[in-house]
Amino acid sequence: MGSLSFEKDFEPSVVTPRGLIANGDFGEMKRLKVATPTTPRKNLNVAVTEPGSRNDGPSLDCILMNYIDTLSQRINYHIGYPVNICYEHYASLAPLLQFHLNNCGDPFLQNTVDFHSEDFEVAVLNWFADLWEIEKDQYWGYVTNGGTEGNLHGILVGRELLPTGILYASKDSHYSVAKAAMMYRMDFEMINTSVHGEMDYSDLKARLLQNKGKPAIINVTIGTTFKGAVDDLDIILQTLKDCGYTYDQFYIHCDAALNGLIIPFIKNMISFKKPIGSVTISGHKFLGCPMPCGIQITRKSYISHLSTKIEYIASVDATISGSRNGLAPIFLWYSLCMKGRAGLQQDAKICNENARYLKGRLHKAGISAMLNESSIIVVFERPNDPKFIRHWQLSCTRDMAHVVVMPGITRETIDSFFNDLMQEREKWYQVGTTLPPCLADDIGSQNCLCSYQKMRH
Repeated sequence: MGSLSFEKDFEPSVVTPRGLIANGDFGEMKRLKVATPTTPRKNLNVAVTEPGSRNDGPSLDCILMNYIDTLSQRINYHIGYPVNICYEHYASLAPLLQFHLNNCGDPFLQNTVDFHSEDFEVAVLNWFADLWEIEKDQYWGYVTNGGTEGNLHGILVGRELLPTGILYASKDSHYSVAKAAMMYRMDFEMINTSVHGEMDYSDLKARLLQNKGKPAIINVTIGTTFKGAVDDLDIILQTLKDCGYTYDQFYIHCDAALNGLIIPFIKNMISFKKPIGSVTISGHKFLGCPMPCGIQITRKSYISHLSTKIEYIASVDATISGSRNGLAPIFLWYSLCMKGRAGLQQDAKICNENARYLKGRLHKAGISAMLNESSIIVVFERPNDPKFIRHWQLSCTRDMAHVVVMPGITRETIDSFFNDLMQEREKWYQVGTTLPPCLADDIGSQNCLCSYQKMRH
């Protein structure tokens, strides 16, 4: 095996993809399917009414105004999910709603339809190509409908390049990675993680050596969904080198859904100068957009054989969705122009400081909490009341909940949440009754402040 050197800029050789091959039996992924109880959603009892029919209920405008009022009131309690709802340019872009904008096919090629925003789409892609250090004539990409589509596309490119490859992803990676393995009938290895949510590199090495005869398609998570952990790309590349994998034997997809616009301004590790194959982020998360969207970028040399000529649109298509929301690229372009790198860097700094502030308040109050380095996700003990969880729109798993400190979540919002939590905790954990959960196994004993841990120390 030839030795790998990752010190200099990576120049990939062109690999000719082969046909689609279903070669997976899903293995461990099938055993992950668990029946999750769900609660029926309380709705607004909205119905579609025929024009001119007798209707004694509120008018259409009244229903919409009530809905907008509800959303406006709930904005201050949206702290559990990574969506930036702090943007004020909707008024400037509202006139675009009178047009049907459909970005169909390859955004870099001309087609016969004028009602698209592909010029804005390419401008956005060029901005991210520059951020991730790949020349404009060396990359291909498009604005997706969200991070899941980006993962589906990136892993598909890897599977096309290496049809017999095994997909590797950590247990803390986004569920869309397992979905991709199922859809593409790929062999799937789920790698263990540390207590902080980062990939266990010794486990990765053992699996790579065990499967040495097959290529590796590795999903690197740049900010896990629940704990905000970052898989170290450089360690993964070194592990591949140590295991004897050459450039043509592996493909790396980087899922940077949330942290893709945070990490570059703190400790940049995402670069196409390294031997990676694709990067995806979610546009509606840290940057902010009123509709779900994302950015997917890969190497141009990898995409040519995936493209299909579509006579109907007089273009070619290598996307997952085909037709794409033409409004999203304009909103992304506008936000990038308004903020720029300096504005995004400032947002990342403030969010990181506010996250540390929240973790500090929780620890000072004796509440178990964890915050990974460079993360804006504070993990803490799950509140002991479904109504409280619903009120603050918290995301929970096992005995953990988390707050994602996004732009727009101010110290005042954090203080309001913290004070509410402290007031309710006095009811949940009265002396001699229920105790807070022990999170030592979930976030590490150094972050767990429960009574059991205190007694042990």
